[in-house]
Amino acid sequence: MPTLSELIPAEAVRLDVTAADWRDAVRAAGDLMVATGTATGEYTTEMIENVEENGPYIVIALGFAFAHARPSPAVLKTGMSWVRLAEPVEFGHESNDPVSLVVALAARDSGAHTEAMAALARLLGDPETERALREAATPEAVHAVLAGRDAPTEPAAAQGGTSVHKILTVCGNGLGTSLFLKNTLEQVLDRWGWSRYVTVEATDTISAKGKAGEAVAILTSGEIARTLGDVGVPVKVVENFTSTGEVDRILRDTYDVQ
Repeated sequence: MPTLSELIPAEAVRLDVTAADWRDAVRAAGDLMVATGTATGEYTTEMIENVEENGPYIVIALGFAFAHARPSPAVLKTGMSWVRLAEPVEFGHESNDPVSLVVALAARDSGAHTEAMAALARLLGDPETERALREAATPEAVHAVLAGRDAPTEPAAAQGGTSVHKILTVCGNGLGTSLFLKNTLEQVLDRWGWSRYVTVEATDTISAKGKAGEAVAILTSGEIARTLGDVGVPVKVVENFTSTGEVDRILRDTYDVQ
């Protein structure tokens, strides 16, 4: 699988970008993917339409938006871009606005970029690394930080027995923000020693309604929770998709663990 620094080359990084509003910010990220041959301009339109249709659920942590859309013919190869704004802009998110960092993803399929997403989630969840990225003076400096975090995590120990519970993490198309949340939830489950008992599946809103009966709970954003409505299982709203502390609290509430 491609590493995070391979998916975000220095040429796909822009710093101190001026954006009039959230659409401008997403366009800046899309323009970078066009310039690096990752996608066509149509994909930028699709990313904007995703927010217009599903709301600002892509703002998954304080000041951070993860722009993406479904795989489409507008995606030429799997890749990403990184835009740090000169002044933050409002996306309309209840708790994570304003946004100063927009990372965009264009994926050919739902599988090739999953390890890179996990690496990015770990990176942004680490205060020291997040600060280094915020203070990086050049695109090359950003890329160096990304490359420094490319080392894969150790694989989980072989898990015997059968997983008896499933939790769904849900976003608009099942391959972007839901993967961030899946990685964070799996970190908490690993820390608890519950990975052999609980599986986590990232999915989209349409599929989640059909799969809800298989799950003990659904974790998602406030916008997607409203789209899902009553699906017969608890739907837990997560504000910061990279916060293990918040997910830990939600998992404790789900299982009534003190």
